Amino acid sequence: MPLSPEASSVGGKHARLDYYYRTIHTIILKRQNPVTGLLPASTAVTNHGDYRDAWVRDNVYSILAVFGLALAYRQIDDDQGKAYELEHSCVKLMRGLLGAMMRQANKVEKFKETQSVWDALHAKYNTATGETVVGDGDWGHLQIDATSLFLLTLAQMTAAGFRIIYSQDEVDFVQNLVFYCETAYRTPDFGLWERGNKMNHGEPELNSSSIGMVVAALEALNGLNLFGPRGGPTSVIHVLPDEVERNASVLASALPRESKSKEVDSALLSVVGYPAFAVADVDLALRTQEEIIRKLGGKYGCRRFLRDGHQTVVEDCIMNHMS
Repeated sequence: MPLSPEASSVGGKHARLDYYYRTIHTIILKRQNPVTGLLPASTAVTNHGDYRDAWVRDNVYSILAVFGLALAYRQIDDDQGKAYELEHSCVKLMRGLLGAMMRQANKVEKFKETQSVWDALHAKYNTATGETVVGDGDWGHLQIDATSLFLLTLAQMTAAGFRIIYSQDEVDFVQNLVFYCETAYRTPDFGLWERGNKMNHGEPELNSSSIGMVVAALEALNGLNLFGPRGGPTSVIHVLPDEVERNASVLASALPRESKSKEVDSALLSVVGYPAFAVADVDLALRTQEEIIRKLGGKYGCRRFLRDGHQTVVEDCIMNHMS
């Protein structure tokens, strides 16, 4: 007896999702540390660094694929346990990052007073332990967009019913991360490319991509109960409306420019589009996107920014001369 159109449709969806499930297992979950839940950026060790460490930004972007698939399995009423497995893989990674950051809670407190690059949360951690891997001054750690991306994803997963935050101490720390990020409109950082100024000489600057991610995170977290429907007043996150408005205003006035040294930057694609969607003015968002494609678009994608010399002979020579 032939299957009904509805049954055939459901079977087709299952087959498609099972394909994505196998792909995600092979590329992402196979590399997830069984203890910390963190993911290595790569398996490579080169003269430019040890990429087996867990970068905050890379981890969050990677787990977003798992998050999306978990929601898809939930929608088709999965009875094979895949939705549960994928959901808790997300929870494990997010809690791994949370634990690594909470070990540096003293830095968050100090940064609120100093806004110094020396007091910033670290941008990468040891994949197996969650401990720091380089010194405070040995890396451009102040990457407000990475912390904000974590907060934005935390808000989205919590709103979707994932239980990531377990205790009041964790709620208080997340509230502190809001305070840590909300002054991005006046806090120079190293940005998405971890280099700050275009010349890569270690000078932080205001980056529109960081400010935009902060806008998205603050809007998503404001009024959110991190304990979900079972939470009370003490587990609600509070955001000052003035700080959202200041960041949004600075962002709107800066676009389509990324920073003082970078006239246009592909990092802004994450602000005008997925995952932040932080620009309310549709015309401005489209103009920024068109500027990026026009100036940075190539045969296989977009360059990072104009005259990017990362890991090239020209830039290495310049950096050696400057040092």
